[in-house]
Amino acid sequence: MSRKTGAVPARKKSKMKTSNWQFWAIIALPVIYAIVFAYIPMGGIVIAFKDYSIRKGIFGSDWVGLKYFKQFLTSTSSVTVIKNTVILGIYTLVVNFPIPILLAIGINEIRNKTYKKTIQMITYAPYFISVVVLVGMMMQMMDLRSGVINMILQKLGMNPINFFGDAGLFRSLYVWSGVWQTAGYSSIIYIAALSGVSPELQEAAIVDGATRIQRIIHVDIPCILPTIVIMLIFSCSNIVNIGMDKIYLMQNSLNTSVSEVISTFVYKVGVVNSNFGFSTAAGLFQSVVSFVLLVAVNQICKKLTETGLW
Repeated sequence: MSRKTGAVPARKKSKMKTSNWQFWAIIALPVIYAIVFAYIPMGGIVIAFKDYSIRKGIFGSDWVGLKYFKQFLTSTSSVTVIKNTVILGIYTLVVNFPIPILLAIGINEIRNKTYKKTIQMITYAPYFISVVVLVGMMMQMMDLRSGVINMILQKLGMNPINFFGDAGLFRSLYVWSGVWQTAGYSSIIYIAALSGVSPELQEAAIVDGATRIQRIIHVDIPCILPTIVIMLIFSCSNIVNIGMDKIYLMQNSLNTSVSEVISTFVYKVGVVNSNFGFSTAAGLFQSVVSFVLLVAVNQICKKLTETGLW
């Protein structure tokens, strides 16, 4: 008996050893990618605290402490950049966050499968358009003289609008074009969450006489609330983490007063003007603020909804 009982754990142990290599093989490439491109470059953060010189190198450059952080937080141009980033980030959050949820609920309520898949395809497709192509389309359609939109406005007896030359329109162009491009793709996670709603809850609500709107409010939304909270935490942490590509492509001398954000500022100061220490300090400030927002919003959500990232 003792020989048999001792043999079973040995076989299990050998089986576990032989089956683990597939797991490590699957995650090896993503782990190596993260280490090489995410963790190793973090050593370059030290440039933010040094008067970096290419000739002297990172460790040979003179230490300046918090000089660049003070410069970034006190200069007039930097304050404007931070203000533009926060305003655009909040505007993006307020508009971009609820629309995918509403779209997912609307798609989930469609009963005709053909119509449902058609709507999904139409709303998902813009996500796969390159940002460069998207901005090019916008410039062509909104051109002051030959743009389709301005030609329609003139046909209606209205004056043409210089969309990309009017600083007051920049934020709306950026945010609402982003809604068109990403709303469908962002709704996928909510559609997946809605597919997990128990049919028994829906049937019970129907038996109780609940209308379609009442079922959405009292059944669907509470069931996907944990998913909504998690996505809200990530969205809030990205308020100051606005990507450079689309902003930079839409930016010109007429709208710089509202379109200059931290990411474009870092690019211009660091790459164009070769002030690596100052640009690294600005980028590090952006990352620290994003991390603080992530932790703070996570704690608030945990207290209010008992749902959080950790």
